[in-house]
Amino acid sequence: MSNELASLYLNKGQERRLNQGHLWVYSNEINTQKTSLKSFTPGEQVVVHSHQGKALGIAYINPHSLIAARLVNRQTSVLLDRSLFVHRIKIALSLREKLFAKPFYRLVFGESDLLPGIVVDRFADILVVQITTAGMEQQRQALIEALDKVLKPTTILMRNDVKMRALEGLELYNEVVLGELSGLTEIEENETRFQVDLIKGQKTGWFYDHRMNRARVQQYAKDKRVLDLFSYVGGWGLETATAGASEVFCVDASEQALDWLDSSAEMNQFKNITSIQGNVFDVLKHLRHEKEKFDIVIVDPPAFIKRKKDFKEGLNAYRRVNQMAMQLCTRDALLVTASCSHHMPTETLVQQVQSASRHLDRFAQILEQGHQGPDHPVHPAIPETAYIKSFISRVTPA
Repeated sequence: MSNELASLYLNKGQERRLNQGHLWVYSNEINTQKTSLKSFTPGEQVVVHSHQGKALGIAYINPHSLIAARLVNRQTSVLLDRSLFVHRIKIALSLREKLFAKPFYRLVFGESDLLPGIVVDRFADILVVQITTAGMEQQRQALIEALDKVLKPTTILMRNDVKMRALEGLELYNEVVLGELSGLTEIEENETRFQVDLIKGQKTGWFYDHRMNRARVQQYAKDKRVLDLFSYVGGWGLETATAGASEVFCVDASEQALDWLDSSAEMNQFKNITSIQGNVFDVLKHLRHEKEKFDIVIVDPPAFIKRKKDFKEGLNAYRRVNQMAMQLCTRDALLVTASCSHHMPTETLVQQVQSASRHLDRFAQILEQGHQGPDHPVHPAIPETAYIKSFISRVTPA
C-alpha cells in the first residue's frame, strides 16, 4: 500500500531522532533536492525515508509548517485510516479505564498516544475533539467514525477553534458532528461535580491535567481558608471545599467562568464559596490592603510563557504573582504553585518560589512536586508533551 504514497527523503543523519522514538520531521531536515516540498499538499500521507533510502514509516505532511511531517506509523504497509484510529483509540481507552472508575478523562493525548495532532476529552457520553493539524483534519471523518465505533457516544463536539490551527492553514470552527449539545454539562472530578460549558469554555471546556495535583491539595484542605487564583470554573477551589475547607475564595478575570463556578457551587450545596471577578494582580493588592490572610493559596495561572520570546516577561510574572500570593499567607500556610508553560523549566519555577520567599523574609519548604495526570502521558522522546509543573510548599517565617 505504501507504494501508492509519495516519498519524503531526509538529509543525512536526520533520521536519528525518529529512530530514537520522536515523531516529528522539521522542514530543514528534509532533503529538498530529492523531494521538493512544493510537490506535497497539506495533509497528504507520505513514506519517510532516511538519506540512504531506508523506509522509516508513514507520516502526514504539511509543506507550509515548521513541523513539516508527523509520523503516524512505523509500518509502511498501514496507512492512517479508520482502522488504525480504532486500534489506537482502543489502546488509549484501555489505559484510561484502568486508571479511572468513571468516564471523565483525556482519552487521547496527541503524540503520547501515537495520534499526533488530536486530543479527545471524554465527559461520560460526550466526546470533545480538537484537531490541530492538516493531516488529522483530512482524516476527520475517519476519526469520527472510529470514536463512534469504539465508544458509542451520544455526542461528539469538534472544538476546532484554537489559534494553532491557523499555523497549519486551517479554519477555526466549532461543530457538533454527532447528537446534540446545548447549555451546561455536568462532569465529575475528585468527588466534586461541576457545571461546564463545553462549547464556550476554554480549550475543551475543562482541564483534566491537574486532576492528581488537585487531589493532593485536598489532603491538606480540611478546615482551611483557601484562595484560588486564576480559578476559571473552580477546579482547585471547589475540590478543596469537597475536602472540608472552611472558606474558599475564587478569583478570575472572566465573569462568565465565575457564573459557571457559582452554578457548580450551588449544585454541590456549598455555602462557603465567594467568587471575585477581576484582574488577579489587582485583587491581590486589594486583599493585601484589607489584611486578608489564607491558609492555602493556589496560583495556577494561564501560560505566561507561550513562546520562547516571552520568557523574560513571563518569568517576571511568575515571580511577581507568587510573591504577592505569599504576602497573603498565614504564618504557617501552604502555597500551591503551578505552571502549564512548556517553556518554563521545573527548576526555574522553583527558583521563583525561592526568590519570592527570600524577598519577603519567609522560608518555603517544598512538600510535594506534581505533574500532569496519567491520562496525559508523557512521550519520553518528546519533551513538549511534559508541560505541567506543580509544587506544594509550606511557607513559614524565616
